[in-house]
Amino acid sequence: MTRQCEGCQTGEPLDFEFSMAFQPIVDTADNRIWGYEALVRGRSGEGAPSILSRVRPDQKYKFDQACRVKAIELAARLYPRDGKLPKLSINFLPNAVYEPAACLRATLAAARKSDFPRDAIMFEFTENETVRDTSHLQAIITEYRRQGFTTALDDFGAGFAGLGLLADFQPDLIKLDMDLVRGVEGSRARQVIIAGIMHIARELDITVLAEGVETEAEFTVLKSAGITLFQGYLFARPSFETLPGIGGAFGGAFRSAA
Repeated sequence: MTRQCEGCQTGEPLDFEFSMAFQPIVDTADNRIWGYEALVRGRSGEGAPSILSRVRPDQKYKFDQACRVKAIELAARLYPRDGKLPKLSINFLPNAVYEPAACLRATLAAARKSDFPRDAIMFEFTENETVRDTSHLQAIITEYRRQGFTTALDDFGAGFAGLGLLADFQPDLIKLDMDLVRGVEGSRARQVIIAGIMHIARELDITVLAEGVETEAEFTVLKSAGITLFQGYLFARPSFETLPGIGGAFGGAFRSAA
């Protein structure tokens, strides 16, 4: 039997409410919406900082769990159910996970209750502080994969989410940090770095996603580098409690799912 984790016993309940916005991830190779990232928002659509600033250290575990459940419940209500579902990308804090299998209980229960398939769920992990125990993070990735989830490393190339982490474990997908994307068309250094990341990713069988793409010039250079998955304002802004379509120059070209 899976043991109860420390967070289940000591995590403090939340004293505020929140919801989610969704931003599409597009596959330009197949002209389809590959997935949606769930982004925390206030109940009236307030931005993530207004909610994250209210999370006390003793609420991290409960907040992490509540975000997973909220994202799955909303996606189950909004997603089309014809054909293969787009991925649902959920952010989580590795340092808020005490025991990987135990901390998945609420996620699995929400997926069962909503009839939402595990293989449609992707977990993105990122930290503004260093990951305290890389072996613990490896255990999380191993367990999540065993349960059928896709794993992703967010903000790759910034802060602590870099080659050091990638050397210790390999997620299914890495998301290039926006600082590498921004202005890439005019920066040879960024282009060379991204080319190097693409080579490493191919050797390690990791998919690369470019997030924060805002201009057609950025998109053109990144696509030429071999990237096919994109996310950013060029395609669509996050939409509160709804699934936005693709706009701009790409409007009408993308299907909702495979």
